[in-house]
Amino acid sequence: MEISPRPLSRGTARRGLRRRLLPSAAGVCAAAVLIGGCSGTPAPERTEASSWQRMESSTRAAPPSSVNELQTDYETVIKNVLPSVVQIEAGNSLGSGIVYDSKGHVITNAHVVGEGRSFLVTVATGEEPLTAKLVSSYPEQDLAVIKLERVPAGLKPAAFGDSSKVAVGQIVLAMGSPLGLSSSVTQGIVSGIGRTVSESATDGGTGATIGNMVQTSAAINPGNSGGALVNLDSEVIGIPTLAATDPELGEGAAPGIGFAIPVSMVTTVADQIIQNGKVTHSGRAALEITARTVLDDSYQPAGAAVVEVVKGGAADKAGLRAGDIITKVGSSEITSITGLAEALASDEPGEKVVVGYVRDGEERTAEVTLGEV
Repeated sequence: MEISPRPLSRGTARRGLRRRLLPSAAGVCAAAVLIGGCSGTPAPERTEASSWQRMESSTRAAPPSSVNELQTDYETVIKNVLPSVVQIEAGNSLGSGIVYDSKGHVITNAHVVGEGRSFLVTVATGEEPLTAKLVSSYPEQDLAVIKLERVPAGLKPAAFGDSSKVAVGQIVLAMGSPLGLSSSVTQGIVSGIGRTVSESATDGGTGATIGNMVQTSAAINPGNSGGALVNLDSEVIGIPTLAATDPELGEGAAPGIGFAIPVSMVTTVADQIIQNGKVTHSGRAALEITARTVLDDSYQPAGAAVVEVVKGGAADKAGLRAGDIITKVGSSEITSITGLAEALASDEPGEKVVVGYVRDGEERTAEVTLGEV
């Protein structure tokens, strides 16, 4: 099954959701009947319970202590972290964000802020939205920082975890404003780590290729973008950004498949933006070339053709030149420029990789020490 990701901000969800949540009067009455009747409907006659029914109810086993402990853990995490999750209105777009520090900086997705420069932010400490301004956006990693113009009393920054400790099977909670329902929480596990996912440049995406993403089964929906993926230690381990969609279902999401930007990248980008007003060191590996996708005789993608090599850059030092067609990076087959970006997304500047390429019809290889985007 082919799966493609979709960004998770949405501008018109709240109005449509409200229509779906308001049941008819008959529906309300029918529901109430199940719990004891509603106005205009006689209550059922009370009867004496049999002795075995009374005995069964009195001897029913209590939930295991482990269940109670897990529920307590959930409640503690929600109490600790949810006050740090905000709702962001950017024109017609709606998303979420995380309070990053006590100075009013909020980290979110670049596709949530879009082209906007000013925003309305609803925080946990007040009912009225506060105004915020863009500090800087980094679409290449789909991250942005905005800053509240007035810092309210009691604003609570979130605690951020360690990406190296994230493991498959860990229980996680996703917090945000899905479909405009602010302060919503869903639960799941870490389903995978080290995922590389490419956003579409349409449908509100930035076109970014993001490596080392955390895959989760926690339900995330439009409006969750920019919110928090949290472990049971009350630490943010990622920012929910994309949901997988199944082309066979049209616009329908593939249930239980969502992706979050890892906390290591979140803090790296946020710290640079706050300190310098922009990202100065991306931490993303690059061959330092300009390239394009080439097609074979059957008009199928067949590689990434080098259009230009940065003088003194990684590819130049390894001997690659304009006209070479890159077909492999490490163990990854390369058929397009997107595939090339995905192959490099999980690497770091300074790492050595073997690049396979074709020059004048001859297959060759070169060891490249990766540069930085």
